[in-house]
Amino acid sequence: MTPHDGTTDGRDAAASGAARDAFDATTLDAERGMLMSLAYRMLGMVADAEDAVQETYARWYRMTEGERDAIENPAAWLTRVASRVCLDQLASARARRERYVGEWLPEPLPGGAGMFATPPSSDPLDRVTLDESVSTALLVVLESLTPAERVAFVLHDVFAMPFAEIAEIVGRSPDACRQLASTARRHVRERREGAATREQHDAVVQAFIAAAGEGDLQGLVALLDPEVVLVSDGGGLASAARRPVLGPDHVSRYVLGQLEKRGQAMTMSVHETADGLTLAFAEDGVVDSVAVLDVRDDRITRIWIMRNPEKLRLWNA
Repeated sequence: MTPHDGTTDGRDAAASGAARDAFDATTLDAERGMLMSLAYRMLGMVADAEDAVQETYARWYRMTEGERDAIENPAAWLTRVASRVCLDQLASARARRERYVGEWLPEPLPGGAGMFATPPSSDPLDRVTLDESVSTALLVVLESLTPAERVAFVLHDVFAMPFAEIAEIVGRSPDACRQLASTARRHVRERREGAATREQHDAVVQAFIAAAGEGDLQGLVALLDPEVVLVSDGGGLASAARRPVLGPDHVSRYVLGQLEKRGQAMTMSVHETADGLTLAFAEDGVVDSVAVLDVRDDRITRIWIMRNPEKLRLWNA
């Protein structure tokens, strides 16, 4: 009999380890898009979402091989950990916002940001109907929720996670999580009540473009709701209105003043996004401003202008 020199066992162990590593990599890659979609809805910024997903992966790899092998459903584990990371970030967001220069807005997405699309589901009756790709208008509403409400709403109403699992993430009972999601859902519905259809929205945006292009002050005023608010986010990295601009006359004059100031060097393009037609402004081929209009009853109620270059990376990808 030929003595066993251990070579075969070594090859088998190496093959087993390689297969396990391939399984880990495949699992993580398959879940990356879903985790980014979840984290973006939780946090409202792509960079913050990327950080949360990276921390989730880091926690996976910090575990021992035995600890990872003991996890029966890696995808579910990744979702739970990413949700906890986002909850922690939301809890500290208020302090960060107090140091933010000027007004803070969630990051608008261009129409082609497919990784952020809403995952398919059976759409239970108590879920809110959401855009295929999350809108700035919805994210602005989510910013008004408490961290626990936002997490419960996103996990249940968007990702169809059972309340028993949500309870483990937020540290509350399933019934309490059900109430959190219900409160958030009601708030979202109330804030989005009366929102224009896509066709109505786009028609008003086209009229806005025409009036602004002609320098028609009265034409702009006629398109604006009496309670219209314009919010501009520069983050201290680009010029922007430090405070909200209120009322049809002030908003119209602000818009026309900005267009006149930038002059012929600026180009404007119109894009299909989850908010409907959205305006992008560029100089030398670089988008430096994105304007999202919220329309209700054929009038513009909100204008959100993103000028912070850190929140326009996908527009210049």
